[in-house]
Amino acid sequence: MFDIGFQELLLIGIMSLLIMGPERLPGAIRTSSLWIARLRRSFQQIKSEIEREVGADEIRQQIRNESIMKDLENTKNAIQEQIQMVSDEIPSQFENLPYDSNSSDTNAAPEPESSISQEADDTNVIAPESKP
Repeated sequence: MFDIGFQELLLIGIMSLLIMGPERLPGAIRTSSLWIARLRRSFQQIKSEIEREVGADEIRQQIRNESIMKDLENTKNAIQEQIQMVSDEIPSQFENLPYDSNSSDTNAAPEPESSISQEADDTNVIAPESKP
């Protein structure tokens, strides 16, 4: 943030040691660190209040939802392109197949047996009448 290197920190430490002396330097460091912590806390509170007032969470959520919808749209378009490419290839694949008119009748699937006759047998059974 401030782009302070090790040499600058060492120089500041030596200068503060010479100016304040070894007796008052630990107290000054402690006091300055307390003030810095209080400033950070107050800035964080102000930032959170401003974000709450502006509705930053809702804005972030809306931006996230828009990015998800954009990704879904891109995926949908890619899938549709693949489907179109495959559907374009299917007719060309069938053109290359040999066609035999006799084999189409022999390869036909047999029709399933009708269960109507069995149902008719079940309905002809007469239940004995019960006498009171």
